[in-house]
Amino acid sequence: MTKEVKNEFRVKFRGVRGSYPCANRKFLQYGGNTSCVEVNVGGHLIILDAGTGLINLGNELLRDHIMSGSHLMERTPIEATMLLSHIHQDHIIGFTFFAPNHISTSKINVFGTTNYNESLADELAQLLFTKSFPIDLGDIAANLNICDINDTECIILRHGSEPIVKSIVDLNDEDFCINPDDVVITSYKSYAHPQEGVTVYKISFKGKSLVYATDKETYFGGDKKLANFARGCDLLIHDSQYITEDYLNPHSPKQGFGHSTFDMALESQDSCHAQKVIFYHYDPSYDDEKLNTIAKLYGDVADKADFSYEGMEINLI
Repeated sequence: MTKEVKNEFRVKFRGVRGSYPCANRKFLQYGGNTSCVEVNVGGHLIILDAGTGLINLGNELLRDHIMSGSHLMERTPIEATMLLSHIHQDHIIGFTFFAPNHISTSKINVFGTTNYNESLADELAQLLFTKSFPIDLGDIAANLNICDINDTECIILRHGSEPIVKSIVDLNDEDFCINPDDVVITSYKSYAHPQEGVTVYKISFKGKSLVYATDKETYFGGDKKLANFARGCDLLIHDSQYITEDYLNPHSPKQGFGHSTFDMALESQDSCHAQKVIFYHYDPSYDDEKLNTIAKLYGDVADKADFSYEGMEINLI
């Protein structure tokens, strides 16, 4: 692994659409795939959500895997850590079609939260496999590890080790310390999205941090929990499904749907003092023309906000 790869913190948007994918030529500029963000950080691959944007990422990983050697066991195995914000279908629909899942040498660790009565593995098995896919979850060829996490735990990615899940209070234990090359992932559960809430993630590496806050509605007066969690982050990827006029439309209001407006995303950026906010998870009715019109309205904040699109890359280091 090169020094450049070990020190990189690169973010690439694979799917930026909410609710359902849009296969239409009017959606080519920003993209029609649902939520998926690729993060290459410190030599680790982290995938945020498994919407339809995951499929193209998986195909590219498969191509690179095949090119790395003549025979299966000679090839560089695909390893990834996947973080699911929640299990609504637009965020998991690409999972069964993720090509590395069907390669025996792949190592995929999936983390997320559900309710207190069922495990994430059970939920995914029921939603994606048993009655809606030709194979069961247990038939996946990859070394697939699905884990539940909660607000009190963090995930540490360290070279030469499986992901380490530690209680946050144990990080101060004298027998354990964070290494300079470790990637640290923390999270919290927000209930500003029906029906069982959504997990907000923070990825930290070498003094830089990314916060992924999709599918959350901003409370009246701001979201104080997000403000504290994301304080001082370098990049805030924030739900921006609606313009304010649609959110407050008297005939078809969107309040309570669990999504924010572009203005709410900017409000969250201000409250947590994020260096930059990325608008994300666009309503599927917002085609390229509509989003370009919205972008012109927010041209005066271009120095601190940007519109996500498929293929967009941001380097934090």
